[in-house]
Amino acid sequence: MNNPTAPAVLVFDVNETLIDIGSMAPIFERLFGDGRVLRTWFDQLVMYSMTLTLAGQYRDFWTLGAGVLQMVGDIHGLRIKPEHVQALVQGMKTMPAHADAAEGLQRLRAAGFRMVTLTNSPPTPGGRSPLENAGLDRFFERQFNVEAVRAYKPSQAVYHMVAKELDVPTAACCMVAAHIWDTIGGQSAGMTGALVTRPGNAVLPVPGVPQPNAVAADLPSLATQLIEMWKA
Repeated sequence: MNNPTAPAVLVFDVNETLIDIGSMAPIFERLFGDGRVLRTWFDQLVMYSMTLTLAGQYRDFWTLGAGVLQMVGDIHGLRIKPEHVQALVQGMKTMPAHADAAEGLQRLRAAGFRMVTLTNSPPTPGGRSPLENAGLDRFFERQFNVEAVRAYKPSQAVYHMVAKELDVPTAACCMVAAHIWDTIGGQSAGMTGALVTRPGNAVLPVPGVPQPNAVAADLPSLATQLIEMWKA
């Protein structure tokens, strides 16, 4: 990991990075008798969001999440009912913040970092965003989502869109995420990258693939690294 020029803006992923998808495990426990199916569903949701982008297609994240739930139900021989879909979508919109998120964000804000978010989740006209429902919106100057470009992360178009909207070069941004595919996407678009290794996430040690500039197991520890690298 090198120590490039300090970024002007930290760009945070939301789902799993700041808010806890594990909170939806009871939904999958009730449906499948095994809360671990949550991870299968989420991994498939990410894969098919990327598939649609590569295929030149787009459906919003809530709709895609519901469809993937029905697909996983078919695989398990379970009929998914409308009330199951409704519970899932409601759960996707109301996930709580990770216990360490506010502390880490507060440290970064106190250190003088500008911060925005970039999520695959669509806007919620007339309603509160998942970030707002989690009580973390106060830390960020803007919330971006992929709807504007109708392509999912890690498409480079998404990261370039954020930099353009902020009127800064992509090199002035650092993508902060719990998913290595997200930091790879940001870094491939010209950003730096910082990875928080939430359970089930790790670096991808493949030669030639962009590696994060900072890695930590939780957000306060990552904040400490970023402050030491770029604010000390």
